[in-house]
Amino acid sequence: MSEPRSLHFIEEIIEADQASNKWSGRVQTRFPPEPNGYLHVGHAKSIVLNSSLAKRYGGKFNLRFDDTNPAKEEQEYVDSIIDDVKWLGGDFEDRLFYASDYFGKMYEWAEALVKKGKAYVCDLNAEQMREYRGTLTEPGKNSPFRERSPDENLDLFRRMKSGEFAPGSHTLRAKIDMSSGNINLRDPVMYRIVKAHHHRQGDAWCIYPSYDWAHGLEDSLEGITHSICTLEFEAHRPLYDWFLNELGIHHPQQIEFAKLRLTYTVLSKRNLLHLVKEKYVSGWDDPRMPTISGMRRRGYTSQALRTFCEDIGVTKNDTVIDILKLENAVRDHLNATAPRRMAVVSPLKVVVTNWPAGQVEHVEVQNNPEDEKAGVRTVPFSGELFIEQDDFMEDPPKKFFRLAPGREVRLRGAYFIKCESVVKGPDGEITELRCTYDPTTKGGNATDGRKVKGTIHWVSAAHAVDAEVRLFDRLFSAEAPGEAHKDTPGLEFPFLKDLNPKSLEVMKAKLEPSLASEPVGARFQFERLGYFCVDADSKPGAMVFNRTVALKDAWAKEQAAEDAAPKPVAPPKAPEKKKEPPAPTGPAPEIEFGDFTKVAMKAGKVLAAEKVEKADKLLKLTVDLGEAAPRTIVSGIAEAFAPESLVGRNVVVVTNLKPRALKGIESRGMVLASGSGKTLSLINPGDVPPGSDVK
Repeated sequence: MSEPRSLHFIEEIIEADQASNKWSGRVQTRFPPEPNGYLHVGHAKSIVLNSSLAKRYGGKFNLRFDDTNPAKEEQEYVDSIIDDVKWLGGDFEDRLFYASDYFGKMYEWAEALVKKGKAYVCDLNAEQMREYRGTLTEPGKNSPFRERSPDENLDLFRRMKSGEFAPGSHTLRAKIDMSSGNINLRDPVMYRIVKAHHHRQGDAWCIYPSYDWAHGLEDSLEGITHSICTLEFEAHRPLYDWFLNELGIHHPQQIEFAKLRLTYTVLSKRNLLHLVKEKYVSGWDDPRMPTISGMRRRGYTSQALRTFCEDIGVTKNDTVIDILKLENAVRDHLNATAPRRMAVVSPLKVVVTNWPAGQVEHVEVQNNPEDEKAGVRTVPFSGELFIEQDDFMEDPPKKFFRLAPGREVRLRGAYFIKCESVVKGPDGEITELRCTYDPTTKGGNATDGRKVKGTIHWVSAAHAVDAEVRLFDRLFSAEAPGEAHKDTPGLEFPFLKDLNPKSLEVMKAKLEPSLASEPVGARFQFERLGYFCVDADSKPGAMVFNRTVALKDAWAKEQAAEDAAPKPVAPPKAPEKKKEPPAPTGPAPEIEFGDFTKVAMKAGKVLAAEKVEKADKLLKLTVDLGEAAPRTIVSGIAEAFAPESLVGRNVVVVTNLKPRALKGIESRGMVLASGSGKTLSLINPGDVPPGSDVK
């Protein structure tokens, strides 16, 4: 029996809240997707986290659509999200909500802030607003329209709502602080004019709330206690708090955790949408896609996905999870639950020459050796069979224990057969094997005690069901798709360069007859091949099966073979010099960039961040390292992080690198991160003061 796991940090917060009766014992969470695409495996982590917290603490879980951007939202996405959440076990009961249903109340609250002088109508366009906003190191400038009177602002806001103004001509902004170190507090936009048809509200509205304005209000209206978000919203939390405090309404606690990142995977909705629109895949539910719909169609089980999400834990540290962990979770669950069946995906005909003509015998085969209650089934056996082409070699190597000329092999649940001769076509290709069977070996054991080392699967040719079998593999062949090509000029979607050309192979297979009419979604282990499920494209007489996952990870096996290959012998090491006593503790000596044997690492806090001019991948960071003055560090993390999202973040810095000039800026250190490109994750030293040593 496994030991109970320790509480993660969000559970610790809830436990403390329960002990102090902070929310009168209530726990209410929510999952608030925007209906602008299908959910992916990253969303699965959030669904599992929020729903399981509610269940664990006897609380409630809401599903709420953040449908505040009519230009990108579709009913198809709404329907698919509801299906995905239910499939994953997110029990929202009757608590299905839409942000658009709160538009009236949101507008009422916006007018209240206008009347208090806490919001104003601004005529700056988007480009001018960016100019006035300032940078992370320089304060912004007040809009020339900031000091309008509440009455004038109220009149303009109502005219915005009535449709009098053109899109982009006016916005409603919160009146906070244009000099704030947190750029999110520099008079953020609350409403913009969007004249587009809404999938639920029709044409009733022509102004739409921003996410930052709507987010907290929705949580408040629904009585949410713990508003759980991913780390990129950490810098937005002060704004979340400001709106709720100014309105004086129910104020949930926002808590941030690290989102899920996987190897061999892209999760950006923009990239996934490109794959769909440009037909690199068959749709959002293509079994190679990391969408929940795609995983379900491929044959993943909801229990396996939930187990995976629970096993990887909940932290504030951005890390990249090996996709093997997900695939192994699927294998483990299907190994215990999937019935075994026999299927031949690359058929080679076998004629049993001494089998009585026309005779058909039914042999017993186990349904699942992992489950005694699964029982047995009968499978027809006849004088003509199909086996896998890979299960025969005319000139086998020493450790090949399957069928070969003059060699015996066991047929699963049936008899020993021996290959007597090989039939070839005009081009020399093997078309048929002539074999004999031993009638005394029924069930797979010889009465004289002789042993055979190989056992293979088979199907009776006369009874076989023709089917299409789709052998799916990973969509990308690189661990970090696009990373190796990100510097290629003019390449908008570098990850496309790493598409796996072998991610789908379609086979014409022969299956045992019990598989002739299974329902869509039914899952099986095809013996010795992997786990498969019935695809939605199946029709009577034309079954289609998808490979969910292979029995063993072929990629790891291939890597193991590479690791086992002979390596060059290294020259003998010179005798080590006697080590000097350690020097007194003090600043670590400076080292050259690339010499990581003597690094000194310290915890730092990002005070400011801004883009480096004419360098799309570089950010200029101002980092507090507990020294007399903050350091300037130039870091190549701009693809993964917006500058404003870094302010206030704890980071690990290599502090004893010699200063380097990057784009004319002296960089005094290096921020540590893992991953690459858009999937980059910062190494988090934990909640320690700036300047703390990191080992």
